[in-house]
Amino acid sequence: MKSLRAENQDFCLLSAQQIDQQPEQSFTHPLNAEAIRHTKSLGDAVGLERLGLYQVRVEPGKASTQFHCHRHEEEFLYILSGRGIADIGDAQYEVGPGDFMGFTAPSLPHCLHNPFAEDLVYLMGGERREYDVCDYPRIKKRQFRSHKQRQLVDLIEEE
Repeated sequence: MKSLRAENQDFCLLSAQQIDQQPEQSFTHPLNAEAIRHTKSLGDAVGLERLGLYQVRVEPGKASTQFHCHRHEEEFLYILSGRGIADIGDAQYEVGPGDFMGFTAPSLPHCLHNPFAEDLVYLMGGERREYDVCDYPRIKKRQFRSHKQRQLVDLIEEE
């Protein structure tokens, strides 16, 4: 049996130590300056192409993203440590370790923020389609994404 502590020769396996040593990438959402997340791309590290999987850390007082919903991509979040407030549709829920959120496509709009004193850490995963439409209902914007090109437009509410 191979040891996880030895140099990783199995591209499909990341040890906890390798994940801990992976540098974080900071991302500030272009539509929400308070949405700053620090991520480690676990999916990229093992070569996943159709699925994105990230370990995400949100500092106290920050949000994960702008309140949004996807039209074509499914996504999920699994809380590892800390606590947060999940806005899902018109409701708010306190979430903590072991809680899971799954968003089908199309989904209810959602976001996660951390009003607590400790970091919120979770796994985030989702599809990597060539296209998606993402609505931001609180700021009345819609983003079209196709082949890594993005276009942001005003969201016109349906009557």
